[in-house]
Amino acid sequence: MGDLINLNRFRKRTEKERSEQEAAANRSKFGRTRSEREREEARNERARELLDQHQIDGGEAS
Repeated sequence: MGDLINLNRFRKRTEKERSEQEAAANRSKFGRTRSEREREEARNERARELLDQHQIDGGEAS
């Protein structure tokens, strides 16, 4: 006969593991310091400005 498995424990364990993975992803996504956020924002703004400078004015692009 096989091992008995408590389904409630299994469900809770898998839910906890999923929650821990989601928390790790959120920490990496939102866990930045103010200076890191400002630096990234400035870098994105600079890239946007450079891209706008290379646009050709006039007609619509096809």
